[in-house]
Amino acid sequence: MKDVTDATFQADVVERSKQVPVVVDLWAPWCGPCKTLGPTIEKVVNETEGRVELAKVNVDENPAISQAFRVQSIPAVFALKDGKVVDTFVGALPETAVREFVSKLAPVTSPADLLAAIGDEQSLLEALELEPNNEVAIATLAEIYVGQSRFDEALSLLGRIPETEATARVASLARLRKANVETTNDIEVEKRLILLLDSVKADESARAEFVDLLRAFPIGDERIAQYRKILTSRLY
Repeated sequence: MKDVTDATFQADVVERSKQVPVVVDLWAPWCGPCKTLGPTIEKVVNETEGRVELAKVNVDENPAISQAFRVQSIPAVFALKDGKVVDTFVGALPETAVREFVSKLAPVTSPADLLAAIGDEQSLLEALELEPNNEVAIATLAEIYVGQSRFDEALSLLGRIPETEATARVASLARLRKANVETTNDIEVEKRLILLLDSVKADESARAEFVDLLRAFPIGDERIAQYRKILTSRLY
């Protein structure tokens, strides 16, 4: 990852993209969705092991770059190859979508990775036939299964691979929705969190549900830290 300025953009992004694809993340310190997207895109690009590079641009300090891209809202992400923009998106996309965006730029290293990058259920199943523990395929397929209310299958899949922040969130959503707990309405989620606070110290299942509910918020949401602090105060 490299912090890029108006002065270094030509060399660090345009010229560099002629050697290796460069993803440009335009952000600002005051932008909440930027804080959500930032760690995700850094993680995904790092996983390419140098096949794709990341350039971070603080738009408050580097207005010329945002003007050149005609940016109207942030976070805004652009992919450059051979000095030209080849893809873009706006907003804090989930990790699976970011991974798909980056995978189009990175050379595919195996047939299973190629199938996983397609992202539909059949392709993901075929990828797992080739590589049963392919982490990208498992994470993407588990998310699809949660959307189809196939919660046990999603949890079984996720049990094959090491937990990450993103896969832990999918697992939490699977458990909550299986128990018919509301996860899509933030107000209802917060009401449930407050209700559970009286039980978390003595009831292990209440603590587990509390933690799962925190993961129902978008990754990086400031409420996660706030409620974790409250949980700690109740426990100790």
